[in-house]
Amino acid sequence: MGVDGKPKPNWLYNLHGLGQEFKCEICGNNTYKGRRAFEKHFKEPQHQQGMSCLGIPNTKSFNESTSIDEAKVLWKRIQERQGVKKWRPELEEEYEDREGNIYNKKTYSDLLRQGLI
Repeated sequence: MGVDGKPKPNWLYNLHGLGQEFKCEICGNNTYKGRRAFEKHFKEPQHQQGMSCLGIPNTKSFNESTSIDEAKVLWKRIQERQGVKKWRPELEEEYEDREGNIYNKKTYSDLLRQGLI
């Protein structure tokens, strides 16, 4: 039925894909009729709350993932990929002694404890 209470024409019904049903497990197994409604629901508060309950940010990377397990696996992959590029202070933070020698944090603290610096 349309907004005016009259039945929608068959061609319009098919154009919007209202015959298709999409379920989202993250939203509490809600069903969305039509591709447009399904794509819009990723920005709605209910989906955002479901993602935040899982501890996952609601970004475009997670569009089209409606399963909780699928979203968790994707989030794990993204974290692993970012872990390689993430700044690690214990390895990359640099210290300089009085003579101008540069060491990473671990080496500098070891030498300082030994009294060599």
